[in-house]
Amino acid sequence: MSKIAIITGAARGIGLEIAKRFNKEGYHAVILDINATELAKCEENLKEQKGFSFFNCDVSNHQSVIEVFTQITNQYPAIHALVNNAGIAIFKPAEEVSFEDWSAVMSVNLNGTFLCSQACLPALVAGQGSIVNIASISGVRASTLRIAYGTSKAAIMHLTKQQAVEYGNKGVRVNAVAPGPVETEMARLVHSADIRTSYADAIPLARYGTTEEIANTVYFLCSPQATYINGQIICADGGFDAAGVGLPSLRGSLNSPDGGLELSNSVINN
Repeated sequence: MSKIAIITGAARGIGLEIAKRFNKEGYHAVILDINATELAKCEENLKEQKGFSFFNCDVSNHQSVIEVFTQITNQYPAIHALVNNAGIAIFKPAEEVSFEDWSAVMSVNLNGTFLCSQACLPALVAGQGSIVNIASISGVRASTLRIAYGTSKAAIMHLTKQQAVEYGNKGVRVNAVAPGPVETEMARLVHSADIRTSYADAIPLARYGTTEEIANTVYFLCSPQATYINGQIICADGGFDAAGVGLPSLRGSLNSPDGGLELSNSVINN
């Protein structure tokens, strides 16, 4: 019998790519999404492929989560992977973020991750499975317009560690992936040329990631190759988290005719 992977927020984008990656490895991929229209479109696009199931679920709603996960686990009593990918973002200056905005982001991103993990835990124990929570580089590095989103993702990373400590005692590993900017349909719509340039200037690999690269990282953490990895946050971000200032200047100097850096003769004492 196939192993079972549940992926939330998976009707498109990174979530869908993750579902396809598990399916490629022989898993039955259970796709959850709140958007019924996108879910139906996803099901139609995958109708010729075996090994997918589709459920409409609002991860921020406790009753919805209980009902959907009960249906899934009645059909599949042992779950081998849960990927908490569902999330939303509201980008506004901090002083313009309302409590309703804040609550909406926390309800989906943080509460949804908690609720789905709790609902799935008995089946994950039965399958000796693992959880991957999708965080974000915005939970590691503060950025403008992300006071709710970044805080929710930082909370998910600590939730991951808490889960890893307690769920680990039951044989369920928990890790998180924190993607940097990724080429998705949404990113192409909302990232201006200026934002793209800023990211290129700040990322050592000087490019956006792909959905396939994030899916590969998630699958690895659930695979037999990662059976001693627990409670870790993997930044799949092209080096963005590691980088400080100066990348554009460094690149310019490396492309200069003499190939060397023009450094000041000043000595700085700390």
